[in-house]
Amino acid sequence: MESPTAAEVAGIGGMKKSETRIAARTSVIDSLRGCGLSGVRIDKEELKRKLLMPLYLRQAMLESIRAKDPGAGVSRISELSEGGGEGGEKAPEGPMVIFVNSKSGGRYGPVLKERLQVLMGEEQVFDLSEVKPHEFVQYGLGCLEKLAEAGDICAKVTREKMRVMVAGGDGTVGWVLGCLGELSVQGREPVPPVGIIPLGTGNDLSRSFGWGGSFPFAWKSAIKRSLQKAISGPICRLDSWNVVMSSPGSAKVETPYSLKLTEDCTFDEGLEMDGDMPEKVNYYDGVFYNYFSIGMDAQVAYGFHHLRNEKPYLAQGPISNKLIYSGYTCTQGWFFTPCRSDPGLRGLKNIVRMHVKKVNCSEWEQIHIPKSVRAIVALNLHNYASGRNPWGNLKPEYMEKKGFVEAHADDGLLEVFGLKQGWHASFVMVELITAKHMAQAASIRFELRGGEWRNAYMQMDGEPWKQPIDREYSTFVEIKRVPHQSLVINGE
Repeated sequence: MESPTAAEVAGIGGMKKSETRIAARTSVIDSLRGCGLSGVRIDKEELKRKLLMPLYLRQAMLESIRAKDPGAGVSRISELSEGGGEGGEKAPEGPMVIFVNSKSGGRYGPVLKERLQVLMGEEQVFDLSEVKPHEFVQYGLGCLEKLAEAGDICAKVTREKMRVMVAGGDGTVGWVLGCLGELSVQGREPVPPVGIIPLGTGNDLSRSFGWGGSFPFAWKSAIKRSLQKAISGPICRLDSWNVVMSSPGSAKVETPYSLKLTEDCTFDEGLEMDGDMPEKVNYYDGVFYNYFSIGMDAQVAYGFHHLRNEKPYLAQGPISNKLIYSGYTCTQGWFFTPCRSDPGLRGLKNIVRMHVKKVNCSEWEQIHIPKSVRAIVALNLHNYASGRNPWGNLKPEYMEKKGFVEAHADDGLLEVFGLKQGWHASFVMVELITAKHMAQAASIRFELRGGEWRNAYMQMDGEPWKQPIDREYSTFVEIKRVPHQSLVINGE
């Protein structure tokens, strides 16, 4: 079975490298397009005909997901009719399913879900509170694969042409990409590529691949254009990054859904772990696609998420979220360190030691952390914090001096930079200056130990958590590239 990536990427083999490079900011014209102010009128019924899978396949997939058994849908077809869909049924031009995070986008999540169900059928639109991505991968796609093995040509073609849209923020998109990535691990190719309807606050993944930075106000017509683009849009490759963490002690950490508790994990043996290991250690494993960070930016995000969960009426949409986020930033010591606290204690140098493997190098190298750095970010894309480019567009002579290479989303490298106090971060965010360049890394290891600190704050793709750190034993976080790349549809 040929992977669509090989066929479709070959079909766009003439694309210039600059076209696959991630754009840092959308232009005014792009913003207008995202708002639904351009494009040819799309007929709703014609679009539905391209997207809608045959009824028996939709029902079989849904039955398998509900029963948590890929064979349940196959059995149902056999009971209803002999031969199922092996006769005259044909696969649509662009079979697709959509995951909707109804909690994202303020008031838009539920109404968007209803609109999508009208455009392409209820069985092809999944609310993430009811159907999880891994359930679709294991049971829904598993059902299509079983039907294909039984000789159902329609199911076979539908499985091969399947694409996925995600309506949500960066964390939601990463969640779906991670579950689809398991298909590569299991040898169940082709892996469906993913398109995005931005419903989050930052939407950096969406910006990076041409899907816009916010939910459009003329959204009904814009959604039709997004679905149309998702049917035939070219496919880009995106590096995925595996995070493994060892946390001393028996207490379980409340981590985001992208970082799961596991029985054991493997660290690179090329760099020894100093000091004694505790008797009890909890291990965590996860994947991110845009960025991983430690420090004050994650602390602000953590506080904002808890405030939004406690007072959901404040989260009425991306604009109100950003206003609240900005105001909350000023209360967390990002700009003004309380007089009773030694400012030096807020520098990550006091608790973090960082080693990296640089490009084309197999040896670990310790990276100096400046005393003033209060947040460290490992960035995969050019978009961070709602479309900002803190790494900057570096001049060739500077890159040669520093040993850097031009950054791309599929180059196997992370750009590691530091943010100082809030004023420095503010100037970086408005792109008056660049962040503190620290390294370009193929692998990273952080070692954290408490001292005067009891907790550190971390986040992956906008999903933060509070990480307890110990005075005697170290917490280790290691980041390395996943062997397979994720597939994202270009929405330009």
